Amino acid sequence: MPRNHKHQMMRRLQDNWSVKIARAMQLEGKSPYFRAMQSANSRRVDVDGAPRLMLGSNNYLGLADHPLVIEGARKALERFGAGSTGSRLLNGTIELHLELEAEIADWYGTEAAIVFTTGHQANLGTIGTLAGRGDVIVTDADAHASLHDAAKFTDAQAVRFRHNDVDSLAEKLATAAKRGRPALVAVDGVYSMEGDLAPVDRLAEICLEHNALLLVDEAHSVGVFGPNLTGVTEMYGVADRTPLRTGTFSKSIATVGGFAAGSHDLIDAVRTSGRSFLFTAAGVPAAVGGALAAVRLIRSAEGQERAERCLANARFLRDSLVSLGIPLADPAIGPDGAEIVTPIVPVMVGESLRAFATWHELYQRGVFAALAHYPAVPLDHALLRLAVTAEHTFADLEEAAEAVHAVLELDTERQLVA
Repeated sequence: MPRNHKHQMMRRLQDNWSVKIARAMQLEGKSPYFRAMQSANSRRVDVDGAPRLMLGSNNYLGLADHPLVIEGARKALERFGAGSTGSRLLNGTIELHLELEAEIADWYGTEAAIVFTTGHQANLGTIGTLAGRGDVIVTDADAHASLHDAAKFTDAQAVRFRHNDVDSLAEKLATAAKRGRPALVAVDGVYSMEGDLAPVDRLAEICLEHNALLLVDEAHSVGVFGPNLTGVTEMYGVADRTPLRTGTFSKSIATVGGFAAGSHDLIDAVRTSGRSFLFTAAGVPAAVGGALAAVRLIRSAEGQERAERCLANARFLRDSLVSLGIPLADPAIGPDGAEIVTPIVPVMVGESLRAFATWHELYQRGVFAALAHYPAVPLDHALLRLAVTAEHTFADLEEAAEAVHAVLELDTERQLVA
C-alpha cells in the first residue's frame, strides 16, 4: 500500500465522529462505554466500586445469575472443558449442541434448528446461505446491525424499507418481482433501540402476496412474548407463515450464542454452507450448557411467571415516567389492538453531547442506563435506553424514574442558563 494511502486511512479513522466524541467523553470520565462490572449481571451491579441499579442490560428474565442456569454452565464446563478448539463441522460439536438444537426446534414447533457461536453470526450465516447474486434482501431501516451486515456481506442487492411501513415494503417487493428477482425480507420482532414491535402479521401477508421469504429476528422478544414465549411472531399468530426465525442467547436466555429455526431444508442448507457457522470455533461448553438450562427454565411455569413480571415491570416504569411528565413515544399496539409495553423503555434526549452528560449524571445517582447515539440512532436523536428485568422491584423502578426526572430537569435548567 502506498504510504500516503495508509496515512489517508489512518486520518479517516482519527476523524471519525464517533471516535472523537467517545474519546472526549473518556477523557472527561463521562463515557458510558466499557465500564467494568465487578459482580454478576443482576438488578444491582457493582461498577466502579459502587452498587448501581442496572437498567442497561438485556437480562430481561433475570436469568444471568439464576442458580439453574449457572449449574447448567458449570456441569458443561466440568464435563466438556473450557472450549472445543474447533468448528462445529470438525471437532466442535458436543452432545449439548444437539440437545439444544432439538430443544429449540421443539419449542419453536419447527422441523429443525441450528446453534451458532453468537447471535450476530446466526443472522450472517443464515442470510448469507439463503440469498446471493440475483436476489434482493429487504430489511427494515431500523433492524439489527447484524441483519444489515448480513445483507452487505452477500452478493445480493441490499434494499431498506421505511421502519414498520408495510406500504414501503410492498413497494420494494413489487419492484423486485417486476425484475424477476427472488426476495428475502428481514425484520426484528422487537426493535432494540425504541422497543417497538414489528407488525409481523401484516408483513407476513405482504411477503405471501409477493412470494418473498420472511425472516424474523426474535432476539429481543424471545422469552418475553407469545403463548410459548418464542417471540412476537407467535404472539401475532403467524409462526406458520414465517419460514425462518433467528434469535440470540445473550438476552433473555442469558448466556451467549445464537440460533435459527425452520424447515429441514432451510436449516440443512445453513448447516452445510453457512460461512459464519462453518468457519468459527463452536460456542464454549459453559455457554451452551447454560443456554440449554435457560431454555428449559423459560419453557416451565417459572418462565411464564418471569415473563409476566418483566412486562409488568416495564409498564410500571413507563407509567412512572409519564406520571412525572417525561414525554415518551406511544406504546406498541399488539395484534388484539391493546397497548403493549416491551422491556425496552426509551427516554429521548436529543443531541449527543447532552445525552452523554445526562447519562453521566444518572450514573452518578446510582442508575446504570444504556446510551444510544449516532450512528446507532439518527443524528441528534440520542436516547437513554432503559431496560427492565423480571428481578426489578417496583421500588427499584420508582427510584429510577425519579432519578431520570431529576436529571432531565437539571439538564433543562442548564439549557435555560446557557
